[in-house]
Amino acid sequence: MKYKIVFFILFPLSIYTQNSIESSLIKSTDFKSAKIVSVDNFGTVYYLQYNTFYKKSSDKTISYNNLQLGDVTSANAFNPLKINLFYKDFNTVIILDNRLAEIFKIDFNTIQPYKNITHISAGFDNTLWVFNQDNQQLELYNYKSGKTQARSLPIQSKILDLKSNYNSVWLLTQKSIYQYNYFGNLIKKMKNEGFSELAENNGNIVLKKDNSLYFLKKDSELTTPIEIPNLLINQFFVTNETLYIYQNQKLQQFQLKIN
Repeated sequence: MKYKIVFFILFPLSIYTQNSIESSLIKSTDFKSAKIVSVDNFGTVYYLQYNTFYKKSSDKTISYNNLQLGDVTSANAFNPLKINLFYKDFNTVIILDNRLAEIFKIDFNTIQPYKNITHISAGFDNTLWVFNQDNQQLELYNYKSGKTQARSLPIQSKILDLKSNYNSVWLLTQKSIYQYNYFGNLIKKMKNEGFSELAENNGNIVLKKDNSLYFLKKDSELTTPIEIPNLLINQFFVTNETLYIYQNQKLQQFQLKIN
C-alpha cells in the first residue's frame, strides 16, 4: 500500500509528456544582427545592431537610436504601434510608434515611489509589465496616468525572463513559472524544471532548456519536446505556428505541427 501512495503522489509532479512536436524547415536566411527581436505576420523583421533598433520590411528599413541612454537591454514589438525599448542602465523605457518615432519616455528614476526595474514587457493600452527589484514584485504600470494598476505578491527567486500579451503575462524565475492575468491575479504556477528562457504566442509558451525547446500549450501544465535539428540556439521566438531560431547569422523558420 505504501508503494501505491508514493506512486500517485509523484506522478503529477512531472511536467513532461512522452510525445513530441514535429517541425519542418521552411526557410533559412542569412541575417546579420546582434539580436533579432521579432518577425511579424507580414515578414517585417525587428532587430538590434550596435544599440540601434531597426524595422526592416520588404521595401525599406528604418531605425532609431538614443546614444544618451547607451545599451538597449531589451526590445518588445508585440504592439507595433507602441514598441518599447528598455535601457536598464538608465532605468528608462522609450515608447516608439510604427515609424519608430519617439512618443513617450518613462524615466523610472523620477517616479514616486522610485522603481528599480530589471525586466519589462508590453501590457494592454498604455501599460507595461515591469519587475520592480526593490520590492521583488511584478507590477502593471500605466505610463500615461503614472499609476500602478496591479501588483503581484513578492517573488523570492531570481528572475530569468518576462513575456506577455494583452491578456496575460508569464514570469520565469529560477524556481517557478508564473502566469498572471491583466488584473495581476495569479492563474498558474509551475515548477521550473531547468528552463532559462521563454517565448509567447497566442497564449502558448515555448521554453528553452539547455539547447532544446519545449512547447507548453495554453491551459496545460505539460510541456512537450519540439523536434528540431541540432542547432546552437542563440535566440528563438514564435509567430503563429512558425518557430524562428537565430544562430550563426542565419534566421531559420520551422513550421510546428501542433495538434
